[in-house]
Amino acid sequence: MTVARFAISFDEELARAVRRAAGEEPMSAWLADAARRKLRAEGLLRAVGEWEKEHGELGEAELLAVRRKQRQRR
Repeated sequence: MTVARFAISFDEELARAVRRAAGEEPMSAWLADAARRKLRAEGLLRAVGEWEKEHGELGEAELLAVRRKQRQRR
């Protein structure tokens, strides 16, 4: 696997929070996971936005149906 290295800077408070959250996990792995999650969330938001352009805004009924499906999958 090829890797790319980054030099990044955080304000001290955020750096402490990231270190605590990463715990024993290597910080680079924790940050990579956070980046993947952010990219996935942004992709989902784009998909919902495109769907809403075509079909109109999601209503309470659609949101309830999604919540029910999520509960069934657990």
